[in-house]
Amino acid sequence: MKRLLWFLVIGLIISSLILTSCSSSSTPTPTSTATKIVVATDATWPPFESVNEQTKEIEGMDIDIFKAIAENQNLDVEFKNVAWDPLLAGMAQGMYDAAISSITITEDRQKDMLFSDPYFEAGQIVVVQVNNNTITGKDNLAGSVAVQLGTTGDIEVQKIAAATSKPYDDIGLAFQDLMNGQVDAVVCDNPVAMQYVGKNPDKLKIVGAVFTSEYYGIAVAKGKEDLLNKINAGLAAIKSEGVIDQAAATWLK
Repeated sequence: MKRLLWFLVIGLIISSLILTSCSSSSTPTPTSTATKIVVATDATWPPFESVNEQTKEIEGMDIDIFKAIAENQNLDVEFKNVAWDPLLAGMAQGMYDAAISSITITEDRQKDMLFSDPYFEAGQIVVVQVNNNTITGKDNLAGSVAVQLGTTGDIEVQKIAAATSKPYDDIGLAFQDLMNGQVDAVVCDNPVAMQYVGKNPDKLKIVGAVFTSEYYGIAVAKGKEDLLNKINAGLAAIKSEGVIDQAAATWLK
């Protein structure tokens, strides 16, 4: 009887070992998952960010750049289309992990958010109706001047005594009002100005030279230094691979 019990115990032990071995061998090996981040953008600023009318997807040079960074750094990105002022306020409050939206790096903004290394240089320029020969640039800018609310263009126009800043939430509406004769000029970033003038050469023209020097950076919420380091690493990698030059060639026509 004792011998029979002994064999039963040995059998149970062997069965247990076999089941444990099968269980461990069937357990899948954990795989690394991409870090999920929410990235805000004001998709009213072509060619850097805008909504494709056909696909309804956000696209543009900035979007291509961030997607390339995300792929390089294994980041899972969800883009959020947010108006400009709420975007800046949201970044200051930590509502979004990051933002890419032609954001000029300034001292004031650096108080509220972190910034990546610069990835693009731009500047403010003046656009008028094609038959306007009175305004020839910043130095004689006067009258009602359309800008996007809260941008560096808005800040610059407010410094000009003869000009009255007329802010818009959407720069496209500013250009529409310029073509309709409801404002005297538009001041905005030179690549954006070139985009609108290029599409409406019979109605609009650029006058004068670029009168500021500004650098775009990717904003990151304060306290997310690890994410900032990843973005900078990815940015350096895609720069060396020529991705930014390729995006510029695609979008800045």
